[in-house]
Amino acid sequence: MLNSLFSFKTNQPSYRPRFNPKQLLLLLLLLFEAQFLTQPTPVTAQTDAPTTVEPSPDTTQTLCPADLKTSIDAIANRPEFNYARWGILIQPLSSATPLYSHERDRYFIPASNLKLFTTAAALSQLGADFRIRTSVYGTNSDGMISQLRVIGRGDPSLSTDKLKNLAQQLQRQGIRRVDQLIVEDRYFSEPTVNPTWEWSDVQFYYGTAVNSLILNENAALLTLSPQKIGQPLNVTWADPIAAKQWQIENQTLTAEAESPESVNISGVLGKPVLRIRGQLATDAGLWLTAVAIPDPANYFLEHFRLALADAGIQVEQAYVTTDSNSQEDAELAAVESPLLSELITETNQQSNNLYAEALLRSLGVTDKEADESTAKAGREQIRDILTELGVEPESYVLADGSGLSRHNLVSPTAIVQILQAIARTPMAQSYRNSLAVAGVEGTLRQRFENTPAQGRVYAKTGTMTGVSALSGYVEVPDYQPLAFSIMVNQSNQSVSTIRQAIDEIVVLLTRLRSC
Repeated sequence: MLNSLFSFKTNQPSYRPRFNPKQLLLLLLLLFEAQFLTQPTPVTAQTDAPTTVEPSPDTTQTLCPADLKTSIDAIANRPEFNYARWGILIQPLSSATPLYSHERDRYFIPASNLKLFTTAAALSQLGADFRIRTSVYGTNSDGMISQLRVIGRGDPSLSTDKLKNLAQQLQRQGIRRVDQLIVEDRYFSEPTVNPTWEWSDVQFYYGTAVNSLILNENAALLTLSPQKIGQPLNVTWADPIAAKQWQIENQTLTAEAESPESVNISGVLGKPVLRIRGQLATDAGLWLTAVAIPDPANYFLEHFRLALADAGIQVEQAYVTTDSNSQEDAELAAVESPLLSELITETNQQSNNLYAEALLRSLGVTDKEADESTAKAGREQIRDILTELGVEPESYVLADGSGLSRHNLVSPTAIVQILQAIARTPMAQSYRNSLAVAGVEGTLRQRFENTPAQGRVYAKTGTMTGVSALSGYVEVPDYQPLAFSIMVNQSNQSVSTIRQAIDEIVVLLTRLRSC
């Protein structure tokens, strides 16, 4: 179960619709970041909390490559890591000779480091300028359309604002009535949720379904707030359409001021039911989380129907279908995603699972057999693309595109080979720009601050219970650039303890000099 408390003081009783869903999710991530170190860790963290690398007297001194092994071993062999597995590979970017390695060819659970595979393949195959198009088809007959079809192609950035744009495009063409509104949810095939994901994840925003008609990242913000002592907590949805899809079992309580705060949300297997338990003190702030949309296709349909109504377009009937339609209508309206270079930046810098899974399926669409799922075809495409780039196909096992599955298995060698291979292509800069930057942006924004690594490390984070990973590039002053992968599995230590050790190793790399 996920226990995550996002509580803060406010003069407002709840959030109101003046925020769009993307802003609400970003707010959630900020609140998550602020409380990460004091709350139980979800399976996949989207934002890394601050870590502090303790200064030592020799942080500015030169470190010779010959001394690197002794320095790293001193960190990895600390008593608190006696039961943990470390996988490490550090190599010059343009060399096949390691500076340091430890179990580099063994499998590890990579968590979100797996996104390095998906984004490298997508960038190589589709190109930095690729966009995902959402189209509306029909035949306009004096302001009336007998059948209006919406074709979604899995744009993970699609928002209600873009639906309004589509409706306004139709309005400008004089359309005032639609007999049948049909949204076709067939571009990506089943399953929409990876069967190897843990059930406790799939009711939350980071484990939401991935379909052809993604809207507002297929997630909605849920707010809990205290009432009078003894009363249940007030449950508020930011999106009333999302609220219709969930049944709430509210078993909460408003406790006396300064009482301990604990809230737990869990799903019911196979049912759209959220069980909410626990308590908040009467003087507590709001408690926020983002939950998955159980039926994203109908969620899309209801929002688009509302957008059409706001544009003065009347809809008589509306439904979702997975059947193809051979009718040759004109494209009446369309919106496009940002460039792929921007989509992979969201994927890697913010560790966005939905974006990664949508890109995986976009790859699968290009080479899918008749009865094959787009997710499976996407994994096969990734393997083919990366093999062509020079990545050993036996050095990893893919179960999804985001890293949420514990069935993913990756060696440090595989990750470093990807980092080196993509650096030799015209996509090198786009790929590196998609990574978080130490102490600057993305999930590394609050790591490595005020250290020699700040602004010099471009990397992908990864976090699960018992798993922490960091892989990417280091620009070393007066030395050659490095590619590295550090993965820790089977650890019983806190996330902050593991991350501090990883960060200390990375800071060591910034001190390397030729000597």
